[in-house]
Amino acid sequence: MYKIKNRGEILFLYDIQNANPNGDPNDENKPRMDEETGRNLVTDVRLKRTIRDYINEKGNDIFVREVVYNKDGHIQDAKLRAADYLPEDKDKIKEMSAEVQKQFISKSILLECIDVRLFGATIPLDLKVFDGKKTKNVTSSITWTGPVQFKMGKSLHSVKIQHIKGTGAFASGKDATKKTFREEDILPYSLICFYGIVNENAAKHTKLQTEDIKLLKDAIWNGTKGLISRSKFGQMPRLLLFINYKEPNFFIGDLDNLIKLKSDKRDEQLRKPEDYQINISKLLEQIELHKDKIENVEFIIDDRMKFIQNGKEIKLNELEKFSEISL
Repeated sequence: MYKIKNRGEILFLYDIQNANPNGDPNDENKPRMDEETGRNLVTDVRLKRTIRDYINEKGNDIFVREVVYNKDGHIQDAKLRAADYLPEDKDKIKEMSAEVQKQFISKSILLECIDVRLFGATIPLDLKVFDGKKTKNVTSSITWTGPVQFKMGKSLHSVKIQHIKGTGAFASGKDATKKTFREEDILPYSLICFYGIVNENAAKHTKLQTEDIKLLKDAIWNGTKGLISRSKFGQMPRLLLFINYKEPNFFIGDLDNLIKLKSDKRDEQLRKPEDYQINISKLLEQIELHKDKIENVEFIIDDRMKFIQNGKEIKLNELEKFSEISL
């Protein structure tokens, strides 16, 4: 495994059909919207949850997950979760000062939890320090800035929320003869764009490795594809682009603003990739302008996606410095 030495940028496109990519709990769980532009929003927290769940399903430990700790079904808070990373030997803990316990937890979490190495964390601590027969509680915290960060995702086109009503499977009440009704809000279609960055400076503090980034790519693509819940079924990854740089600290920036969706149909009529093309002219201009500072551009695409440059269709695998990601 190798340390992250230089900066990287991420551009990720995925779409969803007849579902809700990210409900807003403050608005009856309707799809999140930018009311001014009519575009669909998806929080970075939602994408990170997808990534975490996939990584965990692959047999890797993650810190941010639901852990039931007793027979009553109570769920750990962050302080109890942090205590999981203390030594199992209770007598050994009794010999440790608060600072030694904190260092032990910090080292253990970074060693075992890839989600913290990727996204960082702020973890409150409630430590027990033993002084003879007396015990005192010492509060503290650990903070890491995450090397991998995403902007809020936004659809590349305006969308229209569709309200659906249907019947439930159960009676509306005791001795009732009618079933309950259910209501939900979905999007017929949304092509969502996420922009992210890998910060090599923060990576030093969380011990982020190249193997972690390899798993991140896998999780972004296959985690999105495999997210089969009722509200998320219908999601498909369409493009994942990684720009790897030669120079520390340098990056193009705002990749999400360098691409545009082009279609003969109105935005609200879009239903599938065949309905549009993605204009990447400005993105390719920037890559060409800074090619001496770019190591390579890795990508994976769904073969239904069409890309154009200056009005002409192009193939990414035919471009200089571009190479396909092998998952």
